[in-house]
Amino acid sequence: MTNLFEYQNSAEFSKHHLDDLEIFLDAIWAKREKSSYYFNEEDNRVEQQRFIQFLHKTKTLKSNKYVGVIHFEGETINLLPKIFYKNEDATKQDVNAINKHILWWLSYCRKLKFPNYLSGLNSEKADFFEILIYLFSKYTRELLNSSIYQQYTEVNKELSFVKGRIDFDSYIAHNLSRGRHHKISCSFDAFEMDNDFNRCVKFVSKLLLSTTKENQSRRFLNDILFILDEVKDVSMSSDQMKRMSFNPMFSDFETIRDYCILFLDNSVSFNYKNDLKLFAFLLPMEYVFEDFIFGFIDKEIDAITAKAQDMSKYLAEGNRFQLKPDLLLEFNEKRIIADTKYKVVYADETDTKNGITQSDLYQMLSYAVRFKVNEIVLFYPNTIKTEVTNNSEFTIVDELADNEKVIISSFQLPIINFEMFREGYESDKSLSFEFEAVKRSLVEQIEKALEI
Repeated sequence: MTNLFEYQNSAEFSKHHLDDLEIFLDAIWAKREKSSYYFNEEDNRVEQQRFIQFLHKTKTLKSNKYVGVIHFEGETINLLPKIFYKNEDATKQDVNAINKHILWWLSYCRKLKFPNYLSGLNSEKADFFEILIYLFSKYTRELLNSSIYQQYTEVNKELSFVKGRIDFDSYIAHNLSRGRHHKISCSFDAFEMDNDFNRCVKFVSKLLLSTTKENQSRRFLNDILFILDEVKDVSMSSDQMKRMSFNPMFSDFETIRDYCILFLDNSVSFNYKNDLKLFAFLLPMEYVFEDFIFGFIDKEIDAITAKAQDMSKYLAEGNRFQLKPDLLLEFNEKRIIADTKYKVVYADETDTKNGITQSDLYQMLSYAVRFKVNEIVLFYPNTIKTEVTNNSEFTIVDELADNEKVIISSFQLPIINFEMFREGYESDKSLSFEFEAVKRSLVEQIEKALEI
């Protein structure tokens, strides 16, 4: 197992598979442009993958801004957030804790339809891919045990009586001309279990069964295949699943659909037995952090009305240089712009800027001018090295607007459960319960930042 932190450490990789890995990631990158979870205009103009830097001279790899997991030729490469880097090799406990944090953040994200089913995850799995398989298999098995998705499907059958409509062309060609006039070719709609949705669930379950090493996941997947035994074995694509919609009676099946899309969208190559050999689930962390903060405020703080990326304003006349503030927050008849910055900020008493870059300050001032707000908040993540958060405030006087003051505040948000990284930490609690204290602390910090 190889652990790479964003822009931090490098690691050796098998020189025999180095070129093949690069080709595989290029294929994932090309696929991502068509079905991107997070739109990035600059990235989508680039044809070569940006997930990993390949240092061919030293036969080493270095991570860029993406986090997630890559399965390739029996190797697992974990791409981990830089806020957890401790200048030392990550232990299995560290990787397990980091993966749980990523899952918790993704549970609030809105742009990525990540299957939100965390209550059952309490086993110690360090492999992010195995966690995804476990969540899928557990949820799907439980739902299929209580209800099976059925839909009306057109069926063509030979019957001894008329049902639906007669297929006269087939009847003449295959029945009447062969002396089988007593058998009638009919087309009718039937409420069938053998439909595209169940076929895709069965297809994905077989793929995952061929690659998972977790006994519990294997048991769940085998149960799913037993339940869907009457469903045809056919290959399915993520595009077929994306076109599926469900009426409210079957809304619980949307989570299974989203899981299937996740697995099929991020796997490129199968061998002749349809075993899953290559898989990559990779997301740009800066957008995950932005989406997490928006989803968290929207779900956990009722007093705030949050709007994501108001793109109605431009910096220059003639609709040039579009402005995209991350969040527009409204509460108590106030409007505040909040911008998320996925950057490592350390407390340093000698730094008068408190880790805030000049470009960030210029950007926030342009937001204040064009959106006519005089309060702006910058949200940064805390890091594994900064348990005590670092907050600061800057005042800018606009001499062109009768000395109007613009207040720009920065806050490090507590999004890390430090207990999970303590030596000897063990937990049999559900994932959502493990982050209950972090959730309360994050709500308090955001309310403090906004003076609610």
